[in-house]
Amino acid sequence: MLQEFTLSQGKAMINFTMKYCDTKQKLLNSHGFRRFIESFIKEVIKKDEVVIYEHYISNFDSEDELINSLIDVLKLLTVFNTNEVIEVDSKYAIFFKDKDLFIEVTELMFTYWMKLERYAFVTNNHVGDGLQNVRFIQANSMFNELILATGRRVQQTVNGHPNRIFRQATAGAMAGLTLNNINWNCPVEYKGLASIPFISKVVIQPPFIAYTKKNTRDGIFQEHKENPLQNIVLNDEDWIVFPLKVGQMLTFVYFHKDYMVHGITLANLFEIALEDEYIGKKPDMIYVFGYPDGIQEKRAFYYKDKKNDIMIGYANYCDDIDYFGYMKKMLLTLHNVKQIDNGRLPIHGAMVNIVLKNGKEANIIIMGDSGAGKSESLEAFRTLNESYIRHMRTIFDDMGYLVKEKDGTIKAYGTEIGAFVRVDDLDPSYAYAQLDKGVYTNMDRVNARVTIPISTYEVISRGYPVDYFLYANNYNEADKKILIYDNLDEAIKVFEAGARKAKGTTTEKGLVKSYFANPFGPVQEQEQTEKLVRSYFKDMRDAGVKIGEMHTSLAIEGRAKDGPREAAEELFSLIND
Repeated sequence: MLQEFTLSQGKAMINFTMKYCDTKQKLLNSHGFRRFIESFIKEVIKKDEVVIYEHYISNFDSEDELINSLIDVLKLLTVFNTNEVIEVDSKYAIFFKDKDLFIEVTELMFTYWMKLERYAFVTNNHVGDGLQNVRFIQANSMFNELILATGRRVQQTVNGHPNRIFRQATAGAMAGLTLNNINWNCPVEYKGLASIPFISKVVIQPPFIAYTKKNTRDGIFQEHKENPLQNIVLNDEDWIVFPLKVGQMLTFVYFHKDYMVHGITLANLFEIALEDEYIGKKPDMIYVFGYPDGIQEKRAFYYKDKKNDIMIGYANYCDDIDYFGYMKKMLLTLHNVKQIDNGRLPIHGAMVNIVLKNGKEANIIIMGDSGAGKSESLEAFRTLNESYIRHMRTIFDDMGYLVKEKDGTIKAYGTEIGAFVRVDDLDPSYAYAQLDKGVYTNMDRVNARVTIPISTYEVISRGYPVDYFLYANNYNEADKKILIYDNLDEAIKVFEAGARKAKGTTTEKGLVKSYFANPFGPVQEQEQTEKLVRSYFKDMRDAGVKIGEMHTSLAIEGRAKDGPREAAEELFSLIND
């Protein structure tokens, strides 16, 4: 079980099950508060505010005595005024010799706390809607108010008058999790994973903004010939497992607590599985993210456990994987490789169901690798909504797959309920409108991202016929934005080339190619995918699907906004004909 409180790598973990503070005195007397003050003195005052540190430390015999005294003073200030505090012990007078300086220290303390990633947990020994589950949201809200009230009380006492401005910041946990101890159908090779608690509920306090050590992804995931998880043992102090549905595949994502932001972000991207879908069940996929194997270099690969029919993903503990792309794209790779083995065709693209104002309807897939213009095209559709569209439903934003149904028809399905998109490529009003539900990362850096829910599991898993299947060309200008191919071989050549101009979402630069515009499965399983492409494309053509190119102009200087919009307008005109 997780400890009462831990603070490391800029992340504060608060275990409400072991210790819940509902009064100021409980809060200030807690182990967690002491641990926070110790870190605050070391990381802020001693390192960045040397003048303040020297002003106070000169009055105490040691740093420990300074920490103890600061904590004692904060506790006393919730009950007594400053003169009464000094009467308790004259050594506390140094804190009030310059009251403005002490207020500055409390402001620095609050700022430091707010910069930490803060997570709260409740752990149950069994599944149910017991007291801990039912009251968790309320407890999290009350904890938030307690921190604000404690800070305000201290400052008001020192100032000698009530505060006149109140800012209701999210001072408690940025996110909360309820965890359950679950028994699942665990093959003997994975017994070392069996004790890790499962996430059953997630509470996110918006706006959720975090920073990671990396903001781009590099390379592709290759198949490993040996099972990286066989006989490893995970410590339940450091690990959590998220049971998800990637597409329709049950997936257990084990992540190290130092990568909490990536685990939390999964809640906006994939459907969380229900308890009866995984208790006593064997998953289709397992991903262990952040395993400390002692190797400093990045190790991220997958393994086909044919004996147990489980796809295994692995990423070791290192700074290079500290980017959500390594979480999302590995899961999609596992999913796609398994789908290819099942005779289904993964599509790296976006799909929308559009009903125009004249009543005409179309299901459109826009395919392309990272930065080709998939999400931007959806954004263009959305901004043109009032002019052309009566109704628009996003089926998938980044990855889907085609299935040949039993009746011979081809339908498309989505793998994700959310989108992991660049903030710069969204209309500002839309980007800010997501503050109440988006998970934002690296907001002041290149490739700033937001992960937002955009659909429901019922929608993405319904299955849709395809009317238009278009390749997103982001590097060529063309007078005609939509080109429909008569020659199927020519079309397949364009789709399989997977050309695009890199736009900064990965470490690639210039005009690059990846087979079928999809380095997350088709590249690794190219021989199998080539057969599927020819079979599916022929069947789509015979069914009347229009296959072609959509020139988004996204990577052409000055055309990032107008290019997708012009292509969308032309597509709407084509649907109207």
